Amino acid sequence: MQVCCDLEVDVNGEGVFMVDKRALASFSGRFRKLFGNSMDDTRNLKVVFHDFPGGAEGFELMARFCYNKGRTEITPANVVLLNCAAQFMEMESDGPRPSLLNQTQKSLYGISFWTWSELIIGLKECQDLLSASSSSVILDKVLDCVIGRLSSPIVASTYTSCSENSSFHYSFDTRSSSSTRNNFSQISWWFEDLLFLNTNLIEKVIKIMISQHIDHVTISKFLFCYRRSRFPSATITEKRKITEVIINMLSMLDRSSLSCKLLFDIFRVASSLKISKHCKSILENLIGSQLDRTTIDYLLLPSPSMEDYMYDVNLVVRLVKAFCKEGSCCLSPVRLTKVASLVDPYLIEVAADSHLNPSKFAELVMLLPVSARESHDLLFQAIGIYLEVHGGLHEAEKMRICSALNYAKLSTDALRQLARNSKFPSRIAIQAFINQQSKLENLLDGQKHLDTFSGFISAEESTNEKENSDQILLYAKRVNLPRKAEQLDVQLQGMQCRVTELEKFCGIMQTQIGDIPRTRLSSLGNNARFLPKLCS
Repeated sequence: MQVCCDLEVDVNGEGVFMVDKRALASFSGRFRKLFGNSMDDTRNLKVVFHDFPGGAEGFELMARFCYNKGRTEITPANVVLLNCAAQFMEMESDGPRPSLLNQTQKSLYGISFWTWSELIIGLKECQDLLSASSSSVILDKVLDCVIGRLSSPIVASTYTSCSENSSFHYSFDTRSSSSTRNNFSQISWWFEDLLFLNTNLIEKVIKIMISQHIDHVTISKFLFCYRRSRFPSATITEKRKITEVIINMLSMLDRSSLSCKLLFDIFRVASSLKISKHCKSILENLIGSQLDRTTIDYLLLPSPSMEDYMYDVNLVVRLVKAFCKEGSCCLSPVRLTKVASLVDPYLIEVAADSHLNPSKFAELVMLLPVSARESHDLLFQAIGIYLEVHGGLHEAEKMRICSALNYAKLSTDALRQLARNSKFPSRIAIQAFINQQSKLENLLDGQKHLDTFSGFISAEESTNEKENSDQILLYAKRVNLPRKAEQLDVQLQGMQCRVTELEKFCGIMQTQIGDIPRTRLSSLGNNARFLPKLCS
């Protein structure tokens, strides 16, 4: 039978086909609508398509179906393309005539029997032909089946995973042991097969992974691997888009599944890419939530070019605030203490920066609540360094910085150093002395209950307390506070008298106990209780 070629079809500028318009119109509702009453027109017509799915290849497959009277081979490699072409050309049918759309949809019933490689090929076709933002039955089916396989044991893939040119090769830690690599390969065997996904489809994939309860640690590792794989060939704009998508996806994961080290790696890159403020805030909150798992090296980031500071202290302020906000309802003391042990060495490091203004340093030292630190010795050390470097501070600025100190959490050595350090405000030194004095008074008050014969203060301890108090008192006089010094001198003398009287009383008690005859005590029988030796 002679074939009539009365229709010229230009497909996306990729190719021109001469076809029989009747043959195509018999299966395509789009052609029937297009030609209408001109179906019997003998003139040659021309149709131009600008957005035909799959281009020239897709049109040729569709045309072969029409010329072959509604028969064609449908495979996992072409089912997506044929389905898209059938939808575009409106090739559904309710009657006896074969329908390409119905045939492709029926072929998807067996998608669960596809091999992993066939699924990946089908997914790649979906990415090339379908929009991830629009609803597509075939895309949803392919994605559900692909992600359903991820929790299965390792699947042999001829698509990319077994390639000798693979660039993955356990890049998370080259020092990993053989067993570690084997364990990692059992959960990451599919990583490289999905690295071709674009940023639009990766969002859809990750959301389905989360909904199907794929392990969040595995998802986070895949995202970091995805970023590292896509960056080398990406433009600046593409890198920014990839980074923002990954940040948004990481924010959907459980915080404990995130690696603080890898989050800081993203932060360093994101800073140079100038990502959106919203994404930057999300990333800082993610890092802040894991601040108790990081080290000081990650915090010592150079300050932005517009700042004179040596380090980016504003970033640390935001990270600590994010940590406190993240756990405001259920922040454990252990995690809070870990962050304090991280912040204090950081304060010592940045205190030597001559460009760090006092208001910013005061904000740093007061970031954490008092309960975060078991000891304030490192905080005192950092403040001491800052006051030494910034000698021209006003008294009010010094007092604001020193207000972060809790004297009850300072060791005796720290209190002694504070009293001797002329860089600290004089009122701070006096407060340190008062704290020591209060401790001594509490100790002496405990001796009022002599009937328990407990809590004795040795002469040596009293002498040490006297020496410490004398040193602080001399400092108070040296900083020209005669009135306060006189008051403290009188109080100290009174305390010393009380200690002396107590020592005499203990001596008398010891003598009396020694004079009691052993026979008198033994005559008391088994109920006798010997008094302990109080003084030596």
